[in-house]
Amino acid sequence: MNIRGKLIIIGGAVDKGSFTETDLDKNVSNNLNFFEAGILRRMLVESKHKENSRIEVVTTASKIPREIGPEYIKALNYLGATNVDVLHIEKREQATDPEILERLKAADVVMFTGGDQLRLTSILGGSAFHDILLDKYHNEDFIYAGTSAGAAAASNNMIYQGSSHEALLKGEVKITSGLGLIDGVIIDTHFVQRGRIGRLFQAVVGNPRTLGIGLGEDTGLLITENTKMEAIGSGLVILVNGRQIKDTNLTEIELGQPISVNNFSVHVMSKYDTYDLKTHVMSIHSSQYT
Repeated sequence: MNIRGKLIIIGGAVDKGSFTETDLDKNVSNNLNFFEAGILRRMLVESKHKENSRIEVVTTASKIPREIGPEYIKALNYLGATNVDVLHIEKREQATDPEILERLKAADVVMFTGGDQLRLTSILGGSAFHDILLDKYHNEDFIYAGTSAGAAAASNNMIYQGSSHEALLKGEVKITSGLGLIDGVIIDTHFVQRGRIGRLFQAVVGNPRTLGIGLGEDTGLLITENTKMEAIGSGLVILVNGRQIKDTNLTEIELGQPISVNNFSVHVMSKYDTYDLKTHVMSIHSSQYT
């Protein structure tokens, strides 16, 4: 299938409005500073009409949408994008509102904020909004951008719960269906800062065909044609490939018991590195061997 749209998935920063946060920074604008020079700029460059692109910010995942939405507008305005507005979709019935659907149809970029990815899927999943979103991604020069919860929800399978320190105990990582823009991957965010590699290990060992993607903060992936991934931002992207797994005890142990795995393949990407989801080949941009 020829996918015309682009995905930009971002690991997040301090995740305002998320139920997982215990120490919320009251200065929301500081949480968006990491976008300004790098990732948001790249989003505008990749968009259909650059700074003139019509951008809608979707705050559904956040529990404080009225606070976070204006901060995205300010950050984008700072970069020269002025055709920006916020879609506050807080109830499922709003995902079928004709005015909201027309705004989605007119958008060149939709930016999904952080928060709780279950709010995204439970409010938008299977709605007219979701159908239009998928159609635009498949058939138009369109960008789906998501940070934190917005990134985690982009794939078919989505991690929605699981502590980092208990992640390699059977059953500790909870997975459900995401928004389904991309298949064959599962995405975790705030990855390096919160030590979530165990969560990704468990997600991949359960289905080794799925590539685990761990996004660090101030870090993202630009995905084109649903297969070509480029690391953007200042941090690290961790990829966990389970296709070469030789053995595991996953089906032999009880819930809550430690999982053993033999022969994971792990890659670390930084800015400008690329990875092909068809061939599973990674290319290092500044390789010491070229």
